[in-house]
Amino acid sequence: MPRPKIRRCVQQGPVHTFYKPQGVPLEGLTGVNLTVEGLEILRLVDAEGLDHEAAAERMGVSRPTVSRMLAEARRTVARALSNGWAIHIDGGHYRMVGAVGGPHGAGRRQGRGRGRRFDGRCGPSASGAVRDSRAPSGNGEDSR
Repeated sequence: MPRPKIRRCVQQGPVHTFYKPQGVPLEGLTGVNLTVEGLEILRLVDAEGLDHEAAAERMGVSRPTVSRMLAEARRTVARALSNGWAIHIDGGHYRMVGAVGGPHGAGRRQGRGRGRRFDGRCGPSASGAVRDSRAPSGNGEDSR
């Protein structure tokens, strides 16, 4: 069984979720999907100028994961721009965290699944084990 994905911490959601070439009708236009965490990693590294280590701490993931996410997001945007495709920003495996304060809708996660509760921390102080509530802990024990 594969290891469950860690939810990435996203501090700023997209302002708009759809971009298309100007003057091109939407009908018949090809599009690509950019995940919300893909947009966040582009924002942190390319717009804010953070290095991969600092971006990894902000998102609660490892540095190699940041490198993979960044390469995928850049490839998606480059393909869309060079081919005149639309970009739809949606989906992914993330948790919205307010830039100041705590996560939106702070508190315990709803549901009865296994895994750890999200305690509102992202970055170096986080446990790094925030999991999807539907994913088993992997060792057969309840890790709450």
